Amino acid sequence: MLRLNLQKPVFHRQFNIQRRSFLTAAALTLGSFIVGRDARLADAMDRGDLHNKNDDVQTLKKEEQERRLKILRDTRPMKPRYDGHVPLYPHERVILFVVSGLKSYFHPEDGDNIVQLGEASAFTFFLNNLKEVMLSDKVGRQILREQPNITSESIHMDDLKEMAPNTLGYTYYKWLKKEGVSPDTRAPVSYIDDPIHAYIFKRYRQCHDFYHAINDLPIIIEGEIAVKALEAANIGVPMAALGALLAPLRLKPVQRRRLYDIYLPWAVKTGLSCKPLINVYWEKILDKDVEELRKELGITPPPDLRAVRKERAKQRQQFKLKYESYEKS
Repeated sequence: MLRLNLQKPVFHRQFNIQRRSFLTAAALTLGSFIVGRDARLADAMDRGDLHNKNDDVQTLKKEEQERRLKILRDTRPMKPRYDGHVPLYPHERVILFVVSGLKSYFHPEDGDNIVQLGEASAFTFFLNNLKEVMLSDKVGRQILREQPNITSESIHMDDLKEMAPNTLGYTYYKWLKKEGVSPDTRAPVSYIDDPIHAYIFKRYRQCHDFYHAINDLPIIIEGEIAVKALEAANIGVPMAALGALLAPLRLKPVQRRRLYDIYLPWAVKTGLSCKPLINVYWEKILDKDVEELRKELGITPPPDLRAVRKERAKQRQQFKLKYESYEKS
């Protein structure tokens, strides 16, 4: 009995100590939420970030950003080898591949996910093979030598608009206007180490819209899958093959049927039989007759996807009206 009486005060003291520690920690945590924002505001005011938006402040901010980037570059496995290059360790590349792959599957509407997956899956053997394809062709060698850049500065929309309706340039212009994009919408390359490989991948990325335009395929999920399948069959792009295989799984049954019955067979057959599209110097042939060019490349465009979708919507509407009239009778 005496032993029990001696333990009770000890237990209460421990409980009181734990309770005070818990209350102290809770108060500090709550205080950090309340005061932390004010402290950050005070720091910002002290630095002049809130009100003194002058050139000196902007210069200091830019210098601070450069300092942080330098620290980041110093922790990389190598020095950047071209403008915008972000060298990655092997494990970082694996993480980028897995994360961007999952995000691309669940959020295909986010172009950044597709861009990162494309570079993470741009394996060296694929880029070497594409380089050999270009080196084996006269035009491909010229492209590698000159390294042109497809932008609104190198291809002027006003010039395209004035071209004859049957030319590649006007076909490209009409498609850009219809889809609401421009030659500047393709992201730069960041995660490919070899500068030549990086340029080849950038060239592939920038020519993507020409593949759309010459086949009159819109920027909707079905059109993108069809072009990806064409790229996979024609130049062996790993990410394009992944997209063509996995993306249809998220489509509605009627969309999958269209792809499997019409557009994927067309894309694979055309990609395997036509000339390597990476060796086309699109900027040099904008005034060429588009039908002539298609024959030279071995391309026959697929059925108009917009018209097919429109006809399908019209049939559904007619069926709905018939069903509603039957229900009323």
